[in-house]
Amino acid sequence: MNQHGKINYIELPCRDLAATKAFFSEAFGWGFVDYGPDYMAITDAGIDGGFYKSELCARTEHGSALVVLYSNNLEQTLQQVTAAGATISIAIFSFPGGRRFHFIEPGGNEYAVWSE
Repeated sequence: MNQHGKINYIELPCRDLAATKAFFSEAFGWGFVDYGPDYMAITDAGIDGGFYKSELCARTEHGSALVVLYSNNLEQTLQQVTAAGATISIAIFSFPGGRRFHFIEPGGNEYAVWSE
């Protein structure tokens, strides 16, 4: 439901749209809708959004916002993302309220996954 003043859609840069699509399809079961060679929308990801072709990447070291996914089983999700082609950039660590890890997907963006 669209709500005034609430986050409605997120767009992320991506160096390699095909690799990003393959990764998120395999690792998390996301779907995609292609809108030409330079843009694809995300489906089944928990929020509406898309990826646009860019040589830049979203990484916290560059001051980017961090997209954080939730997992019921952190170790299993870690195995899924590595099997799908991600590089682990920060191994599992604890923080007040849970544990998480960070990864770089094949399109170059950094994400994190957390669990209680």
